[in-house]
Amino acid sequence: MKRLFSILAALLLTACAAYSGSGLKPGEAGVADVIRVMGAPAVRWQNPDGSEQLAYPRGPYGYHTYMVRVGSDGKLQLIENVLEPSGFAQVKAGMTKDQILRILGPSYSGWTTYFKARDELVWEWRYCDDWKEAARFNVLFDGTTGIVRSALSLRESQMGLCDMGGCLCSR
Repeated sequence: MKRLFSILAALLLTACAAYSGSGLKPGEAGVADVIRVMGAPAVRWQNPDGSEQLAYPRGPYGYHTYMVRVGSDGKLQLIENVLEPSGFAQVKAGMTKDQILRILGPSYSGWTTYFKARDELVWEWRYCDDWKEAARFNVLFDGTTGIVRSALSLRESQMGLCDMGGCLCSR
């Protein structure tokens, strides 16, 4: 029984490291290490300076999108959850879809909505708010130009979605 518990504990720790990449050390791990631990990224950008950015959305029912930044030397610089107030604060009217992707990563396509009467496209991300409640962050784009009009955040309890598994989340 003790051996079984040890094996289960090791598997859980490995799963957590793979989910967030928490076991990867900045300055030591390379891109291959990131991909080995976290899997293939949903989106990968090559920057003009030779650095890279990789997006790991963990939705639709997860609360995180991890953005991985790798320097031009191929070494990990940073892994951060961007579905936080600091990430949302970067979203401004007038930004492009690509700029939003670079900040928040891809939204869950099943929650993307187009409102024809307003010519408005809405992307949505799920996150855990400061009060440990499940919430949704929405970016509203002009449907023709693809430029951000506005953004808003609502708790799932405000949207009547609590019966989807509860509204409390752990951080």
